[in-house]
Amino acid sequence: MSLLSAQNLAKSFGADDIFSGIDLDVPRQARIALLGPNGIGKTTLLRILLGLDEPSEGLVRSAKGLNTGYLPQEAGIHANHSLWEECLKGVEGLLAQEKELARLEMEMSDPGQAQDVLERYGKLQHEFEIAGGYTYETRLRSILSGLGFKPRDYSRPLTQLSGGQRTRARLARLLLSEPDLLVLDEPTNHLDIAAVEWLENYLEKWEGAVLLVSHDRYFLDRVVNTIWEMSRGGIELYRGNYSAYVEQRQERWERRRSIFLSEKERLEKELDYIKRNIASQRTQLAKGKLKRLSREVQAIEVLGTEAVRDKSWGEISAEADISEHSMGLAELESRIKALREPTNRPPQLKMALKSSQRSGELVIRTRDLEIGYHDEGRPLFRSPELLLRLGECAGVIGPNGAGKTTLLKTLLGLVPPFSGEVILGASLKVGYFAQAHEDLQPKRTLVQELEAVAPQMLLAEIRNYLARFLFKGDDVFRKVSTLSGGERGRLALAILALKDTNLLLLDEPTNHLDIPSQEVLQEVLMGYRGTMMLVSHDRYLIDALGTQIWEIQPDQTGLEVFKGSYSEYRRQQEERELEQPPAESKNRQKNLAEKRQTNAELKLARQRRARLQEVENRIAYLERELAVISKELENPPEEHTKVLELGENYVQVQNQMDVLLEEWEALNTSLQTVGG
Repeated sequence: MSLLSAQNLAKSFGADDIFSGIDLDVPRQARIALLGPNGIGKTTLLRILLGLDEPSEGLVRSAKGLNTGYLPQEAGIHANHSLWEECLKGVEGLLAQEKELARLEMEMSDPGQAQDVLERYGKLQHEFEIAGGYTYETRLRSILSGLGFKPRDYSRPLTQLSGGQRTRARLARLLLSEPDLLVLDEPTNHLDIAAVEWLENYLEKWEGAVLLVSHDRYFLDRVVNTIWEMSRGGIELYRGNYSAYVEQRQERWERRRSIFLSEKERLEKELDYIKRNIASQRTQLAKGKLKRLSREVQAIEVLGTEAVRDKSWGEISAEADISEHSMGLAELESRIKALREPTNRPPQLKMALKSSQRSGELVIRTRDLEIGYHDEGRPLFRSPELLLRLGECAGVIGPNGAGKTTLLKTLLGLVPPFSGEVILGASLKVGYFAQAHEDLQPKRTLVQELEAVAPQMLLAEIRNYLARFLFKGDDVFRKVSTLSGGERGRLALAILALKDTNLLLLDEPTNHLDIPSQEVLQEVLMGYRGTMMLVSHDRYLIDALGTQIWEIQPDQTGLEVFKGSYSEYRRQQEERELEQPPAESKNRQKNLAEKRQTNAELKLARQRRARLQEVENRIAYLERELAVISKELENPPEEHTKVLELGENYVQVQNQMDVLLEEWEALNTSLQTVGG
């Protein structure tokens, strides 16, 4: 039985429809990610599913006794108690049992009640043990450590914690409480890479269900096996992790485009036949075709080509209000021309980065470099000799507050080295993307910001240019101070793209960007012909671009350089753990080896389930194709060649389906064998 399901959900605010017609299902042990562009209504949908908001239409059902835990994007906790006390709210039931056990222990000292009390005590103690009563403190320390808290933080009042720390405290409380369904809205926003990786490993062993919203594509690859893609058209389901979703999404886009083009071509041929025969001896036949074509065009306008192709006229008539009257030829021709390819692709950034001048082969080099501020009396960390050559990309990672931005500013010359020197190569034209976007002037409008960088651009050119970064209409006259974090990031990228550079220093360029914008930015940066330094928590982006990894150590004493991609760097880290001296790491080696085997098995099972779903979808499609061909063969056309063509198509489709059925049986058997 499902933990949670919804039918025909819709939500409106006044005249604005946020979403409608949403059906979904959350099975036990689900690992689901809800994706979609910013503003599409993801958080609103989560709140409706949890009963925190009411839908405008539709119904949500949950399993009896369902225990849910919810982490909102900004989990504001306002209280005077300590971090430890806040987290213990996740096990209030256990604390009550613990208190009752202590009371019963006192009563057992009375010989007259000892036997009766002992029986109650034994039963309660058993329940307490099964529920984790003797391990919750150990688990809590492990959770707090994994999320980046130190033992000295446990007694700190919540009022002394930052907003990000309070959100992490809320997450720790939820994980300790072990709900049946964990709902997380951007859980990695306030975590550094080490904490995100800890959370990935924790959720991998989680026995409950997980439903989450996240822009962290690497995290999605590691955690989820189902994607719900939310668009204005509703929710579309994909099997597999983020990388599998990207492949399936492209395949669906291409399939829909192919269906649309073939259907539109057919409509145009039918129209041409009607125009040639409407006034001939075949007038009645042409008029009949005109009426049928009028109905088809109306249905396609409402439901789309794919739905009209796959559904019966009874189903179509029930979903679309279709007039039985024929259109005039001119109107029909106009409406066929106006048909547009159906797509759920969100609006995307359209940007390119200029790099017309080649820099020297040596771009950045350091000697005896220490990073820090002299007024603090000691450096943040020491660096080995850094060497960045033309066309390379250095991905800079490390804990929050370790000095990544300071390193970037030191190499850029905005902050002097604590000691040592930075040597920049010849013919450099530098572009800098600041994490806080401090170069943007709050009192300026978007138009004024672009005029300051490109005074030669006319207003119309500026408006067209900003539209490529999703600023439409009067948005271009808004002041920078009114922009959201994502909007400020898009504006900063728009300004950066106007500059001709050959060295980019990027500080968290994907912060606040939705996944479609991250995908475009990654594609643009992959095509950039210059050299890059990239400070980012976005491991997916670093893995795609990085040729070197510069990691500031967790103890912040130094910086380590690894030549290779992020994935190669992670493999090296795991191998180092395995190579620890046996006396220190025997258990660690065993756990890591078991984890690797489990991860491999889980990954293989996820891939097989994803492929099984693809095969099932393809078989269903081919069955519909066979049904269409069979129907045509029942009333064969007069042309002999057309009959032969239909027969050949039938055999080809049947052969494809036979191959897929064999694959389906093999996949199904393998999944049953491994318990997948």
